[in-house]
Amino acid sequence: MANLADSFLADLDELSDNEGYPEEDNAEEAGREEDDDDMPDLESLNYDELDSVSKLQKTQRYNDIMQKVEDALQKGTDFSNQGFILEEDPEYQLIVDCNALSVDIENEIIIIHNFIRDNYLVQRGKILLDFLPATSQFRVGYLEQTEVFQSTPPALRTRACRLIAAKSTLAARIDSIRGDPTGKAGRNLLEEIRKKIEKWQEPPPAKLPKPLPVPDSEPKKKRGGRRLRKMKERYAQTDMMKLANRMQFGIPEESSLGDGLGEGYGMLGQAGSGKLRVSAGQNKLAAKVAKKFKEKSYGSSGATSGLTSSLAFTPVQGIELSNPQAQGNLLGGGTQSTYFSETGTFSKIRRTQ
Repeated sequence: MANLADSFLADLDELSDNEGYPEEDNAEEAGREEDDDDMPDLESLNYDELDSVSKLQKTQRYNDIMQKVEDALQKGTDFSNQGFILEEDPEYQLIVDCNALSVDIENEIIIIHNFIRDNYLVQRGKILLDFLPATSQFRVGYLEQTEVFQSTPPALRTRACRLIAAKSTLAARIDSIRGDPTGKAGRNLLEEIRKKIEKWQEPPPAKLPKPLPVPDSEPKKKRGGRRLRKMKERYAQTDMMKLANRMQFGIPEESSLGDGLGEGYGMLGQAGSGKLRVSAGQNKLAAKVAKKFKEKSYGSSGATSGLTSSLAFTPVQGIELSNPQAQGNLLGGGTQSTYFSETGTFSKIRRTQ
């Protein structure tokens, strides 16, 4: 029985010990709730001022931990307290508090980032929107305040500003020399400006309907002239070039160097082209050049060519040194060989009866 009673007492002691732990747990949870109360809620923040968001540096807990850290850095590490329990060491407790504080600092950084994003990003977009060309206003100084400029549509205000500036310069020059005391010239310039602005606002003339061409009519002669026709004939593509620029499907073309190297010949000389020989077209330009070359006379200047030799082979003496111009000098040269020749005689004399 004594053993049974001792066991009951031991169970009661264990129950009493377990009842103490929930109190400590509740105390820790209460401390955590107090710490959570120090940190602002992300959803219930007032984004009007930064001080309402950033509160960690102003809390007493932050100041106490930072003061303990500074004292520990100045004091240094004490190695004489190595026999104490780790949980009871003040440096250990300070490290735990610093870790918890670092988590709170990271949370506050996120809160400040959201504050900047929600407040300044929208303002930045509005500021950049003012710099866009579509929304930027055209500033021209005093000319913008005139009645003519204000009555002009926004799309034409740039042109109107240039026109008003030019006419204002002319009016200022007239006033500088006092050329028009009555102001008639200025009124004429103003009326001219208004008429031009009204002219700009008129719709463009409507396009007239283009009539259809008469069916089965003769084709119109396109303008070109003789010079253009000559140029087209000169640079026209021949049949040979057309075949060289054309290739058959699935058949490799021949090339100048073979194996696809060099200049390709296309369909020239291929069996599948259907033509034995490329017909040469009539080239008017080549015919004209040949005719002009034929009609042109090339007279000799008396100089012999480089292939002419002064040695002649004769059956009497063999190799004989001859003069190529000796035959021409027999009857005289130039006009003497015909009418005024000294050696020539009349071949026929008509006698008068």
